[in-house]
Amino acid sequence: MIRQIIHIDKEKCNGCGLCANACKEAAIGIVNGKAELLREDFCDGLGNCLPACPMNAISFVQREAPEFDEEAVKRHLAEKEAPKPAEKPVFTGCPGMRAAQMKPKAAPADAGEIPSMLSQWPVQIKLAGARAPYFKGCDLLIAADCTAYAYGDFHRKYISGRVTLIGCPKLDDVDYAEKLGEIIRANDIKSITVVRMEVPCCGGIVSAVERAVSASGKNIPVRVDIITTDGQVISE
Repeated sequence: MIRQIIHIDKEKCNGCGLCANACKEAAIGIVNGKAELLREDFCDGLGNCLPACPMNAISFVQREAPEFDEEAVKRHLAEKEAPKPAEKPVFTGCPGMRAAQMKPKAAPADAGEIPSMLSQWPVQIKLAGARAPYFKGCDLLIAADCTAYAYGDFHRKYISGRVTLIGCPKLDDVDYAEKLGEIIRANDIKSITVVRMEVPCCGGIVSAVERAVSASGKNIPVRVDIITTDGQVISE
């Protein structure tokens, strides 16, 4: 049928969206930064949108168009107003601070109590003495402190047979490379295993170890394992 309907001049439109807000039938939307008549049968031809346009980009035309469908408009508006499921919030901060919840895995009923396999004290990188006797000829474990909580079998897989040092490169206000360099230079370290979390900020502990070994001039094999927040091991 031939009837009155709106026409939008895309060259004049600045995409402000005022016409879409003024349209009581939700017939207009913003597409690729420009106003667009989304459905011709939603346009009643009365022109509530015309005075809202600051660019005079909307006008009336007489042309072939489907009849205004008031019932379809009512259904469309009802769908728009219906409550929608809450969307999962998008996290944009530091990945190391992103909240997550995992389902703990039950230990075997016959596992018994697992003994500690720690061989020395202290374990904090900042507190350990560079010339402590337990460093002589040891296999050294340097771990981000969260790893022991994320990985259930940490003592048996990593601490057993090694001297253990832990730290957090995000929270500790210190350059580990300097202290680790002292330990490496003062002792005959056989190997270094670095265990870090998968979050980016945890890479600082790997960088500190690499710099310390490089500065020492010693040829010490370094292995890096990455622990995921749900307790999986990824070897680099």
